[in-house]
Amino acid sequence: MNKTLHFLIPVAALLMLCCCHGNTTQQSMDNNDTIASQEPVTIDSTTVDGLIAYFPQFSRIDLVCGQMPSQQDDSIVFCAEAAFTHELLDEFAHSNIDGDHVSGGKLYKGAKCFDNSGAFAWFGDTTWEFVNGEYGELLDSVAQAGGMGFGQAIIIHDGQSIRPLWRDGVNQYRALCEKDGRLCIVDSRNEVSYERFVELLEQFEPRHALYMDMGAGWNHSWWRDSQGQVHEIHPVAEKSRYCTNWITFYK
Repeated sequence: MNKTLHFLIPVAALLMLCCCHGNTTQQSMDNNDTIASQEPVTIDSTTVDGLIAYFPQFSRIDLVCGQMPSQQDDSIVFCAEAAFTHELLDEFAHSNIDGDHVSGGKLYKGAKCFDNSGAFAWFGDTTWEFVNGEYGELLDSVAQAGGMGFGQAIIIHDGQSIRPLWRDGVNQYRALCEKDGRLCIVDSRNEVSYERFVELLEQFEPRHALYMDMGAGWNHSWWRDSQGQVHEIHPVAEKSRYCTNWITFYK
């Protein structure tokens, strides 16, 4: 072999290794910058006047039952009451949650609730489903997948509002929604009639919207910012001790 070529080959190989190492490092830095720039929860308060939408960035969801998750758990980015509580009991029982539900991949029998006209389920990966109507098979499937799910009153399904409206009264209302392929929790900014809340949701144009339990105590909820600071949407109230279940988003 030519002596010049014999010398150049290892030099070229060394240069190639240096170039490859540099590209890999830069790609990792770019990925880290992208991850760092993502807020755990992004807030939209401008799309529809009167609504606030919270979009959590999450890797998993669970229905935590029995005791509200601690704000000290920095893996949680959003937490709020989900299904109805049947009675005001001092001790927790899964049978006191309205409707069958799946928590931590396990199916539990809940109280009968005629207001539950639909459900939401997350399958433990990157998929979820909203159902209008009977949801027993959905919960069986999501339990087998190791996910979570609960029943509630469906408001909008596949872009269509569900009629007739199922409740009266003025309150600050809340719904779990799918908007442009993303999950979000949407609150009314002020106390409004339920009919007005539905009208505002129609303006927001989610693909799906499912009611979430509200009222003093049940509206206690919070989210976490990129600095780890917890922000309470509604404070703890006297009846918060009767709450039974919370949809919980983890980063």
